[in-house]
Amino acid sequence: MIRVATIPLQRTLSSGIQQAQQRLADTQLQLNSGKKANDLAGLGIDAGRTLSARSLRSAQDAQSSSAKRLGTTLSLYDANISNIDESAADLRQKLMTVIGTGQTAGLQGAIEGAFDQFRAALNATDGSGPLFAGAQTDATPFKPQTLSETVGLTPATAFGNDDVRASARIGDGVDMTYGVGARELGSGLLSAFQTLAGAGTIGDTLTPGQIDALKTALGQIDSALPQVRAINAENGRKQTEAETLATRGEERSDLLTSLISDAEDADYGEIAMQLTQQQTVLKASYSVFTQLSELSLTQYLR
Repeated sequence: MIRVATIPLQRTLSSGIQQAQQRLADTQLQLNSGKKANDLAGLGIDAGRTLSARSLRSAQDAQSSSAKRLGTTLSLYDANISNIDESAADLRQKLMTVIGTGQTAGLQGAIEGAFDQFRAALNATDGSGPLFAGAQTDATPFKPQTLSETVGLTPATAFGNDDVRASARIGDGVDMTYGVGARELGSGLLSAFQTLAGAGTIGDTLTPGQIDALKTALGQIDSALPQVRAINAENGRKQTEAETLATRGEERSDLLTSLISDAEDADYGEIAMQLTQQQTVLKASYSVFTQLSELSLTQYLR
């Protein structure tokens, strides 16, 4: 009787089963992790490209975050400068009405209210420090507390800001310098409030001196508003640029994420096919191994 050399076959088949089990385990790991490999080395020739893409994405995400934060800060500038513009424009309209009609009802309150809004806007903060103080984090950008305290002040004594401007990296090679100083923004309107404060309390009837003061203040407001609006327009331009670069940065980050995903992420459809094939092969290998084992036992018993 011819005997089959089952022991070498069993050894060969056992080695094949171990390899099949390892491949099946690797495929199941891919299925669980969703990744083609456990480390960059496992990506082969795509490892360098993936590492570069990750570095670029990290830099891009940092720049996009900086652009978004800057956009928020510029929005705060816009809100406060717009408040100054609107309150000054409302006061201008009130002065024109009083000069034309001689009816002074509510004028003193309007002047003081406009001053309070002016002061509050110039001393506004962003949570970390005053917006209009430059690099002076603990300074008071606009010092007078009341309308009457403005009399006799100069811009140097009325304002507490410096001329330092902040800078932010918001794109590849794009550094944006931003910020507005209280002195730059408010000097013109300060002159108008000083003129109104010097006119004294306005009662039911205007004196000739008060009429002249209102006319002078009106002219000073007319001279100051274009400067305020020009500053806000430049701030708005920077705000638009920051928003545009933030959007572009997000798009680039999404593209880099897609490139990384193509290199790293496993194809679940392909994994499912491999898993089915490997399970079938392993099952068949077990069956053959069992048959060889039974044949070897039968030969041994004979």
